[in-house]
Amino acid sequence: MEGTMMGFISPVLGLGAKGNSVAGRGKRGFGLSVNMTVAANTDSVASGSDKEEWASRNAMYGLSNEQKLKAMTLPDAENPFTAKYIAFDESDTTEYSLDKVVYRAQKGGLLDVQHDMDALGQHSPEEWKELFDRRSGRTVWPFGSGVWSKKEWVLPGIPNEDVVSMFEGNSNLFWAERFGNEIGMTDLWVKQCGNSHTGSFKDLGMTVLVSQVNHIIKKQGGIKAVGCASTGDTSAALAAYCAAAGIPSIVFLPADKISLAQLVQPIANGSIVVSLDTDFDGCMKLIQEVVEEYPIYLANSMNSLRLEGQKTVSIEIAQQFDWEVPDWIVVPGGNLGNVYAFYKGFKMMKDLGLTKRMPRLVVAQAHNANPLYAAYKNGWDFQPMVAERTLASAIQIGDPVSVHVRQQARNVPPFPRCSHQAWLFVSSAEGNSRSESL
Repeated sequence: MEGTMMGFISPVLGLGAKGNSVAGRGKRGFGLSVNMTVAANTDSVASGSDKEEWASRNAMYGLSNEQKLKAMTLPDAENPFTAKYIAFDESDTTEYSLDKVVYRAQKGGLLDVQHDMDALGQHSPEEWKELFDRRSGRTVWPFGSGVWSKKEWVLPGIPNEDVVSMFEGNSNLFWAERFGNEIGMTDLWVKQCGNSHTGSFKDLGMTVLVSQVNHIIKKQGGIKAVGCASTGDTSAALAAYCAAAGIPSIVFLPADKISLAQLVQPIANGSIVVSLDTDFDGCMKLIQEVVEEYPIYLANSMNSLRLEGQKTVSIEIAQQFDWEVPDWIVVPGGNLGNVYAFYKGFKMMKDLGLTKRMPRLVVAQAHNANPLYAAYKNGWDFQPMVAERTLASAIQIGDPVSVHVRQQARNVPPFPRCSHQAWLFVSSAEGNSRSESL
């Protein structure tokens, strides 16, 4: 299954329950029961009538750009939306402003971006749905971006003029009918996250990180460049967005372990490219040492800003299916940041009332780079491994950054930054596969 799944441009598969389909969509459903679909469709009408709903969705026609921007902007509130860094470790009371250059909490654990959910909750689910639908896919800066159409949920405090965007996101869903039939799934969809400027989902997170760096530089200075370790996709995204913002970038790549297409992009966008005789984990350790000594901002997934952009994939999936969620989401596991990002997006929607339930998340690891699976088999005693060659080079990671957070935050078996029930799927390079319930 790994070869077929990783052959897609996208890192995300959505699986429905066998035999189920969404009412009104024929067999092109997302694996939700008919009863649930009917209820969700009824709740999604914010105005109370089809006619009023249709008028609301077409209210943007004929307006000037200034009028459209105003229509896409929430009225000023007495208590504006805010976000801050907090520690995952519940015993660590660390809090930082998003304008502070920091990557770890006081006790050494990773940080998360926490939003003021009470302030967000002052707007009804119907208001958020209508606002996101009104913005999505338009050409009005910056809300036409799939990421920045959810700006209040991502970086609420950043001025629009500091946003660095290439109108990423808004990627399509592909109905994988034939592949679904082969594995007994009637409602199997692929989220084409790779339909983006640099060819990978990394653009979704990098637009947020580089925008915040751009904001910090304009506000207080101090940052001279942005750097990352990469197996290819992260460096391509970083280089493109830094070039768009006019910010220098530097990337550390493992020698002879990335494709020519991935190498060309950072070079073409003016990055300083350093090729090292090590694997990704070795590059990651080195870049962490470099940013401690020099005014270079770290852009790897241990920086939680990127996950704020990547979580919008969850919101897009629900939005594309009229604010319903799939039964299952399959995510290939490399550094494991995406797993938490998708969980966070679905959790925010549920907590704010836009959706009614959570999907099951599936982490898929290749046999040659499966430390999370090995930890599960060994009583959750996580041990880093030296990853061997994988067919998908981006998941050739033996010591994922995000695997430790679950253990630090809640003192339970390590799972990628979230607590929702999941399955772990491991597939060998030869195509043999197996799955185990967690």
